[in-house]
Amino acid sequence: MPTNLKDMTTLHNGVKMPWMGLGVFKVTDGEEVIQSVKAGIRNGYTSIDTASFYKNEEGVGQAIRESGVPREDLFITTKLWNADQGYESTLQAFETSLDKLGLDYLDLYLIHWPGKDKYKETWKAFEELYKQGRVRAIGVCNFQVHHLEDLIASAEIKPMVNQVEFHPHLTQKELLAFCKNEGIQLEAWSPLKQGKLLNDPILLEIAHKYNKSVAQVILRWDLQHGVITIPKSVKEQRIIDNSNVFDFELSSEDMEKIDGLNQDSRAGSHPDTMSVGF
Repeated sequence: MPTNLKDMTTLHNGVKMPWMGLGVFKVTDGEEVIQSVKAGIRNGYTSIDTASFYKNEEGVGQAIRESGVPREDLFITTKLWNADQGYESTLQAFETSLDKLGLDYLDLYLIHWPGKDKYKETWKAFEELYKQGRVRAIGVCNFQVHHLEDLIASAEIKPMVNQVEFHPHLTQKELLAFCKNEGIQLEAWSPLKQGKLLNDPILLEIAHKYNKSVAQVILRWDLQHGVITIPKSVKEQRIIDNSNVFDFELSSEDMEKIDGLNQDSRAGSHPDTMSVGF
Protein backbone atom coordinates (compact mmCIF):
# COMPACT_ATOMS: atom_id res chain seq x y z
CA MET A 1 0.00 0.00 0.00
CA PRO A 2 1.20 3.53 -0.70
CA THR A 3 2.53 5.26 2.41
CA ASN A 4 2.92 8.83 1.13
CA LEU A 5 1.94 11.22 -1.66
CA LYS A 6 5.12 10.44 -3.62
CA ASP A 7 4.45 6.68 -3.76
CA MET A 8 3.84 5.23 -7.21
CA THR A 9 2.38 2.20 -8.88
CA THR A 10 4.13 0.62 -11.85
CA LEU A 11 2.11 0.47 -15.07
CA HIS A 12 2.41 -2.62 -17.26
CA ASN A 13 5.05 -0.94 -19.45
CA GLY A 14 7.29 -0.18 -16.45
CA VAL A 15 6.38 3.52 -16.14
CA LYS A 16 5.77 4.66 -12.57
CA MET A 17 2.60 6.69 -11.88
CA PRO A 18 1.65 8.37 -8.58
CA TRP A 19 -1.22 6.80 -6.64
CA MET A 20 -2.78 10.19 -6.05
CA GLY A 21 -2.99 13.25 -8.28
CA LEU A 22 -4.73 16.59 -8.57
CA GLY A 23 -7.69 16.87 -10.95
CA VAL A 24 -8.62 20.19 -12.58
CA PHE A 25 -12.05 19.47 -14.13
CA LYS A 26 -14.21 22.62 -14.08
CA VAL A 27 -11.29 24.72 -12.82
CA THR A 28 -11.22 27.95 -14.83
CA ASP A 29 -8.19 28.67 -16.99
CA GLY A 30 -6.02 31.54 -15.81
CA GLU A 31 -5.42 32.40 -12.15
CA GLU A 32 -7.77 29.79 -10.69
CA VAL A 33 -6.12 26.78 -12.32
CA ILE A 34 -2.61 28.26 -11.99
CA GLN A 35 -3.04 28.75 -8.24
CA SER A 36 -4.71 25.34 -7.78
CA VAL A 37 -1.92 23.45 -9.57
CA LYS A 38 0.83 25.45 -7.86
CA ALA A 39 -0.80 24.75 -4.48
CA GLY A 40 -0.88 21.05 -5.31
CA ILE A 41 2.75 20.93 -6.38
CA ARG A 42 3.83 23.06 -3.41
CA ASN A 43 2.19 20.53 -1.09
CA GLY A 44 3.75 17.44 -2.60
CA TYR A 45 1.48 16.44 -5.49
CA THR A 46 3.48 15.37 -8.54
CA SER A 47 0.59 14.13 -10.73
CA ILE A 48 -1.69 16.64 -12.50
CA ASP A 49 -4.68 15.51 -14.57
CA THR A 50 -6.22 17.81 -17.21
CA ALA A 51 -7.95 17.43 -20.60
CA SER A 52 -8.36 19.44 -23.79
CA PHE A 53 -12.10 19.60 -22.97
CA TYR A 54 -11.35 21.38 -19.68
CA LYS A 55 -9.93 24.33 -21.63
CA ASN A 56 -7.28 24.96 -18.98
CA GLU A 57 -4.17 23.27 -20.42
CA GLU A 58 -2.42 26.64 -20.85
CA GLY A 59 -2.91 27.53 -17.18
CA VAL A 60 -1.73 24.07 -16.11
CA GLY A 61 1.38 24.51 -18.25
CA GLN A 62 2.08 27.93 -16.76
CA ALA A 63 1.70 26.56 -13.23
CA ILE A 64 4.16 23.75 -14.03
CA ARG A 65 6.73 26.27 -15.29
CA GLU A 66 6.23 28.58 -12.31
CA SER A 67 6.34 25.75 -9.75
CA GLY A 68 10.11 25.45 -9.96
CA VAL A 69 9.85 21.65 -9.88
CA PRO A 70 11.83 19.88 -12.63
CA ARG A 71 9.60 18.55 -15.42
CA GLU A 72 10.91 15.01 -14.99
CA ASP A 73 9.68 14.99 -11.38
CA LEU A 74 6.07 15.57 -12.47
CA PHE A 75 3.49 13.26 -14.07
CA ILE A 76 1.22 15.14 -16.48
CA THR A 77 -1.94 13.66 -18.00
CA THR A 78 -4.24 15.13 -20.63
CA LYS A 79 -7.03 13.70 -22.75
CA LEU A 80 -8.22 13.66 -26.34
CA TRP A 81 -11.74 15.07 -26.79
CA ASN A 82 -14.47 13.19 -28.67
CA ALA A 83 -14.59 15.51 -31.70
CA ASP A 84 -10.87 14.89 -32.31
CA GLN A 85 -11.10 11.11 -32.58
CA GLY A 86 -9.68 9.56 -35.77
CA TYR A 87 -6.06 8.94 -36.77
CA GLU A 88 -4.92 12.26 -38.27
CA SER A 89 -7.15 14.42 -36.06
CA THR A 90 -5.75 12.67 -32.97
CA LEU A 91 -2.18 13.47 -33.99
CA GLN A 92 -3.15 17.11 -34.57
CA ALA A 93 -5.03 17.35 -31.26
CA PHE A 94 -2.02 15.91 -29.45
CA GLU A 95 0.24 18.62 -30.87
CA THR A 96 -2.28 21.29 -29.85
CA SER A 97 -2.44 19.98 -26.27
CA LEU A 98 1.34 19.72 -26.02
CA ASP A 99 1.70 23.26 -27.35
CA LYS A 100 -0.86 24.65 -24.89
CA LEU A 101 0.83 22.86 -22.00
CA GLY A 102 4.23 24.04 -23.23
CA LEU A 103 5.69 20.54 -22.81
CA ASP A 104 7.98 18.34 -24.91
CA TYR A 105 6.22 15.12 -23.93
CA LEU A 106 3.27 13.79 -21.93
CA ASP A 107 3.40 11.20 -19.18
CA LEU A 108 -0.09 9.88 -19.97
CA TYR A 109 -2.47 10.53 -22.86
CA LEU A 110 -6.04 9.23 -22.60
CA ILE A 111 -9.00 8.82 -24.98
CA HIS A 112 -11.66 10.79 -23.07
CA TRP A 113 -14.75 8.72 -24.06
CA PRO A 114 -15.09 5.58 -26.20
CA GLY A 115 -17.84 6.78 -28.55
CA LYS A 116 -19.02 4.23 -31.09
CA ASP A 117 -16.76 3.59 -34.04
CA LYS A 118 -13.54 5.60 -34.03
CA TYR A 119 -11.63 4.52 -30.94
CA LYS A 120 -9.66 1.78 -32.74
CA GLU A 121 -8.43 4.26 -35.35
CA THR A 122 -7.70 6.75 -32.58
CA TRP A 123 -5.79 4.09 -30.65
CA LYS A 124 -3.51 3.48 -33.64
CA ALA A 125 -2.50 7.16 -33.42
CA PHE A 126 -1.93 6.72 -29.67
CA GLU A 127 0.30 3.72 -30.37
CA GLU A 128 2.26 5.79 -32.89
CA LEU A 129 2.79 8.63 -30.41
CA TYR A 130 3.90 6.09 -27.82
CA LYS A 131 6.39 4.45 -30.20
CA GLN A 132 7.81 7.86 -31.05
CA GLY A 133 8.42 8.53 -27.35
CA ARG A 134 6.10 11.54 -27.31
CA VAL A 135 4.04 9.91 -24.52
CA ARG A 136 5.36 7.71 -21.74
CA ALA A 137 2.05 5.84 -21.29
CA ILE A 138 -1.26 5.65 -23.16
CA GLY A 139 -4.71 4.76 -21.96
CA VAL A 140 -8.43 5.33 -22.09
CA CYS A 141 -11.22 6.85 -20.00
CA ASN A 142 -14.74 5.59 -19.42
CA PHE A 143 -14.22 2.28 -21.25
CA GLN A 144 -16.54 -0.50 -20.14
CA VAL A 145 -15.43 -4.16 -20.27
CA HIS A 146 -16.90 -4.60 -23.77
CA HIS A 147 -15.01 -1.56 -25.09
CA LEU A 148 -11.75 -2.84 -23.63
CA GLU A 149 -12.25 -6.35 -25.03
CA ASP A 150 -12.97 -4.89 -28.46
CA LEU A 151 -9.95 -2.58 -28.36
CA ILE A 152 -7.50 -5.16 -27.01
CA ALA A 153 -8.52 -7.65 -29.72
CA SER A 154 -6.94 -5.47 -32.44
CA ALA A 155 -4.47 -3.36 -30.46
CA GLU A 156 -0.73 -3.75 -30.72
CA ILE A 157 -0.28 -2.15 -27.30
CA LYS A 158 -2.70 -2.70 -24.45
CA PRO A 159 -3.95 0.43 -22.62
CA MET A 160 -1.93 1.09 -19.47
CA VAL A 161 -4.71 3.01 -17.67
CA ASN A 162 -8.51 3.18 -17.68
CA GLN A 163 -9.82 6.29 -15.92
CA VAL A 164 -13.49 5.91 -14.98
CA GLU A 165 -16.10 7.31 -12.63
CA PHE A 166 -15.50 5.31 -9.46
CA HIS A 167 -16.84 5.97 -5.96
CA PRO A 168 -18.89 4.17 -3.26
CA HIS A 169 -22.12 4.63 -5.27
CA LEU A 170 -20.44 3.18 -8.40
CA THR A 171 -18.03 0.44 -7.37
CA GLN A 172 -17.66 -1.10 -10.87
CA LYS A 173 -16.57 -4.48 -9.46
CA GLU A 174 -16.63 -6.32 -12.77
CA LEU A 175 -14.62 -3.61 -14.50
CA LEU A 176 -12.09 -3.40 -11.65
CA ALA A 177 -11.59 -7.18 -11.72
CA PHE A 178 -11.24 -7.20 -15.52
CA CYS A 179 -8.65 -4.40 -15.47
CA LYS A 180 -6.65 -6.08 -12.70
CA ASN A 181 -6.67 -9.32 -14.66
CA GLU A 182 -5.49 -7.54 -17.83
CA GLY A 183 -2.83 -5.47 -16.06
CA ILE A 184 -4.68 -2.21 -16.81
CA GLN A 185 -4.49 0.32 -13.97
CA LEU A 186 -7.90 1.66 -12.94
CA GLU A 187 -8.04 5.35 -12.03
CA ALA A 188 -10.97 7.13 -10.37
CA TRP A 189 -12.45 10.39 -11.59
CA SER A 190 -15.07 12.10 -9.45
CA PRO A 191 -14.02 9.95 -6.46
CA LEU A 192 -16.28 11.98 -4.15
CA LYS A 193 -19.21 11.92 -6.61
CA GLN A 194 -18.88 15.70 -6.91
CA GLY A 195 -19.49 16.10 -3.18
CA LYS A 196 -22.71 14.07 -3.15
CA LEU A 197 -21.27 11.44 -0.77
CA LEU A 198 -19.99 13.76 1.94
CA ASN A 199 -23.12 13.53 4.12
CA ASP A 200 -23.73 9.80 3.82
CA PRO A 201 -24.49 8.53 7.37
CA ILE A 202 -22.48 5.30 7.03
CA LEU A 203 -19.46 7.19 5.67
CA LEU A 204 -19.82 9.80 8.43
CA GLU A 205 -19.83 7.03 11.05
CA ILE A 206 -16.70 5.41 9.55
CA ALA A 207 -14.97 8.78 9.27
CA HIS A 208 -15.68 9.50 12.94
CA LYS A 209 -14.21 6.13 13.92
CA TYR A 210 -10.87 6.94 12.22
CA ASN A 211 -10.94 10.65 13.14
CA LYS A 212 -10.89 11.50 9.43
CA SER A 213 -13.19 13.33 7.02
CA VAL A 214 -15.57 11.46 4.72
CA ALA A 215 -13.46 12.62 1.75
CA GLN A 216 -10.33 11.14 3.32
CA VAL A 217 -12.13 7.84 4.00
CA ILE A 218 -13.31 7.58 0.37
CA LEU A 219 -9.88 8.41 -1.05
CA ARG A 220 -8.33 5.81 1.25
CA TRP A 221 -10.95 3.29 0.09
CA ASP A 222 -9.84 3.96 -3.51
CA LEU A 223 -6.21 3.29 -2.66
CA GLN A 224 -6.98 0.10 -0.74
CA HIS A 225 -8.83 -1.14 -3.83
CA GLY A 226 -5.65 -0.51 -5.84
CA VAL A 227 -7.28 2.39 -7.69
CA ILE A 228 -5.43 5.64 -8.48
CA THR A 229 -7.42 8.67 -7.37
CA ILE A 230 -7.40 12.32 -8.54
CA PRO A 231 -9.55 14.50 -6.26
CA LYS A 232 -10.08 18.08 -7.42
CA SER A 233 -10.12 21.24 -5.35
CA VAL A 234 -9.19 24.88 -5.78
CA LYS A 235 -8.77 25.45 -2.03
CA GLU A 236 -5.24 24.89 -0.75
CA GLN A 237 -6.33 23.51 2.64
CA ARG A 238 -8.67 21.02 0.93
CA ILE A 239 -5.87 20.01 -1.44
CA ILE A 240 -3.67 19.34 1.60
CA ASP A 241 -6.45 17.51 3.47
CA ASN A 242 -7.19 15.27 0.48
CA SER A 243 -3.61 14.02 0.53
CA ASN A 244 -3.69 13.26 4.25
CA VAL A 245 -4.77 9.65 3.75
CA PHE A 246 -1.56 7.70 4.24
CA ASP A 247 -1.53 7.49 8.05
CA PHE A 248 -4.47 5.12 8.55
CA GLU A 249 -5.92 1.93 7.09
CA LEU A 250 -9.56 0.94 6.74
CA SER A 251 -10.41 -2.48 8.19
CA SER A 252 -11.69 -5.14 5.80
CA GLU A 253 -15.07 -4.84 7.55
CA ASP A 254 -15.24 -1.11 6.83
CA MET A 255 -14.09 -1.65 3.25
CA GLU A 256 -17.02 -4.05 2.82
CA LYS A 257 -19.44 -1.57 4.40
CA ILE A 258 -18.35 1.09 1.91
CA ASP A 259 -18.57 -1.41 -0.98
CA GLY A 260 -22.13 -2.08 0.19
CA LEU A 261 -23.15 1.52 -0.60
CA ASN A 262 -23.05 0.76 -4.33
CA GLN A 263 -26.13 1.92 -6.27
CA ASP A 264 -24.67 1.78 -9.80
CA SER A 265 -25.46 5.50 -9.90
CA ARG A 266 -23.38 8.07 -11.75
CA ALA A 267 -22.62 11.78 -11.43
CA GLY A 268 -21.57 11.84 -15.10
CA SER A 269 -22.69 10.29 -18.39
CA HIS A 270 -22.91 6.57 -19.09
CA PRO A 271 -20.12 5.52 -21.49
CA ASP A 272 -22.57 3.63 -23.75
CA THR A 273 -24.77 6.67 -24.30
CA MET A 274 -22.30 9.58 -24.09
CA SER A 275 -22.46 11.21 -27.53
CA VAL A 276 -21.20 14.81 -27.07
CA GLY A 277 -18.80 15.77 -29.80
CA PHE A 278 -19.01 12.53 -31.76
